[in-house]
Amino acid sequence: MFKKNKNVSSKSKPSQFMAILGITSVLFIVGIFGWLFLNATKYTEVLKEDVLVQVYLHNSATEKTTADLKAYIESNPYVKDLEYVDKATAKQRLQASEDKYDESLLGGENPLLASINFHLKSDYVQKDSLNIIKNNIQTNSNNIVESILYPEGVVEKMGPILKWILIGLLILAVIFGLLAIILIDNTIKLSMYSNRFLIKTMQMVGATRGFIVRPINKQAIINGLIASFIAIFFVCGLVYLSEQTIDYVKQLRDNKSLLLLFAGMLFLGVIISLYSTHRSVIKYLKMKLDDLY
Repeated sequence: MFKKNKNVSSKSKPSQFMAILGITSVLFIVGIFGWLFLNATKYTEVLKEDVLVQVYLHNSATEKTTADLKAYIESNPYVKDLEYVDKATAKQRLQASEDKYDESLLGGENPLLASINFHLKSDYVQKDSLNIIKNNIQTNSNNIVESILYPEGVVEKMGPILKWILIGLLILAVIFGLLAIILIDNTIKLSMYSNRFLIKTMQMVGATRGFIVRPINKQAIINGLIASFIAIFFVCGLVYLSEQTIDYVKQLRDNKSLLLLFAGMLFLGVIISLYSTHRSVIKYLKMKLDDLY
């Protein structure tokens, strides 16, 4: 009886292949969308952290008061990076950026102010947070701050727009995830449908439920693993080609997030394959023989 099961099971290889192909296709689509979502999230973070806050200092600011203010700002958790630009450096940068810079118009003097420039971490790029940061710097500046400038209009518009973009992507991610589960489930059902008579025959000749279910569940896990690794391989290939074609895409890569995405694909492929297969087998075991036709 055991040899007969092996011979019969070899006939189910085409259905196993179709199951693996179906799961691979769905997981590949999920992987692509997941990668796009990760890139969009990272790009949003990059845009926010590109906001520059410039703290201009009075000419009366001394080295000590400037150093104290710089140390205070740098100690706060909202600072991503910080740079002190003195008057001479500010003038050199202006000369480099202006094609028609005429120093004679300034009368030989340097009217530019020294400044402490810093980028914010993405979580703090909000109108309310920036107002609090601005007030705190003014309070702890020892009256050496002339002004604090940042692109207020950009920050006000950026927050709501990026928020709705991420919400939209999250909704799409949920929809794609549910569709993936449904498609994989249907693919497994079609695969098991072609083996329904084999399952019922084994039951009729006296095989226990555990004897029938165990090897089929094992095959389902193997199918899920194979499909997941194939899908991950193709997603990695797509990521590599994209990064070679578009330089900026490589800057958005987050290896930790990619590993989590691949782990999610692996988990989804195995769990859905096992669950759908087990449920289908139990269903056919409970059915009467006439109902299988």
